[in-house]
Amino acid sequence: MPNPPLSARVHATATPPIPTARAWAARYDGAAGPMLDLTQAVPGYPPHPQILARLAEAAGSAAAASYGPIDGDPAFREAVAEDVSRFYGTSFHAADVAITAGCNLAFTMAITVLAGTGDEVLLPTPWYFNHRMALELLGIRTLPFATHAENGFIPDPARLEEALTPHTRAVVLVTPNNPTGAVTPPATIAAIAEICRRRGVWLVLDETYRDFLPADAGAPHRLFSDRGWQDNVVQLYSFSKSYCVPGHRVGAVLGGGAFRAELLKVMDSLQICAPRAAQTALSWAIPGLVEWRNANRALMQARANAFQHGMRVAPGWTIEAIGTYFAYLRIPDSLGDALSAAERLAAQHGVLTLPGPFFGPGQERHLRLAFANAPEPALAILPDRLNALQRANA
Repeated sequence: MPNPPLSARVHATATPPIPTARAWAARYDGAAGPMLDLTQAVPGYPPHPQILARLAEAAGSAAAASYGPIDGDPAFREAVAEDVSRFYGTSFHAADVAITAGCNLAFTMAITVLAGTGDEVLLPTPWYFNHRMALELLGIRTLPFATHAENGFIPDPARLEEALTPHTRAVVLVTPNNPTGAVTPPATIAAIAEICRRRGVWLVLDETYRDFLPADAGAPHRLFSDRGWQDNVVQLYSFSKSYCVPGHRVGAVLGGGAFRAELLKVMDSLQICAPRAAQTALSWAIPGLVEWRNANRALMQARANAFQHGMRVAPGWTIEAIGTYFAYLRIPDSLGDALSAAERLAAQHGVLTLPGPFFGPGQERHLRLAFANAPEPALAILPDRLNALQRANA
């Protein structure tokens, strides 16, 4: 008897990269020392004790066990709106905030509103692989747009406009970027937003890592100060990194007007409501842990500095971009392609990284390293292991 068919669209979607990389690590025999995992972007420090205490208290309440509002608990949405207003120097309203079960779902639900089967969404490469996977699952065509190391992996607005087609429904910018760590300048964001407005295309800004920008960086952009920003701009945000709660799956979509009305339909279909205990704890944490968040930002900058300093003794490995959580390395010419280099680095030398091809076309010479995962003593052993891979290949 023949098996019933499965979805051809799901079958055609790429396999998740991180499990693939961790399968390589299963072959590591420990000869070089403890495994150094620089794959998944997770905070390399624990949540604040008060977050854990408030999570535990809220999780034991009857209120957290019941359904909540589709777009998030009002107190939490208000806290998010106040935080965004402070961060961007503008007036933001809770009515423009929708809370989601993580930022990956935020992207999927937002894109579901903005585009449909056969439409296009422009993704700059290297791209965040889960964005590409979500588009594949939805039957939306990905329009790759190459960025380059010589330009700091920053999209060129004029080239981007030339790349748009009549089928393009949205442009996605991840800034600070995953995988490169590059930060798109405010003027570039403004230029791309204006192009999108003029061409009738949505701009989706994923600012998951915004809280790890340098303290003196100023507002990442001024889009929210523009009257009518809700007509073509959507922002995505994650609480996983800033508050160290990735397992509780809390994200946010910022958008209004007709977009928000349609988004509520999708949210009710795909999540009903976001986890409520985490919303309760984070409502306190947003205003209550400002100094703790600032200290973690400084900690991440210190790890970036330590990474850069250590790589001075790894000749042949070039840091082509670095920021917030990530370093994007160009591998030595002698190592062949990044996919095989990453596999050997994991299986033989105990360093887990993600190869550039996981992040789109044209990335065969790069590795992404999430230095935020590791304390400075662990990062100090990295150059020796990179050099060992290079020696073994000589």
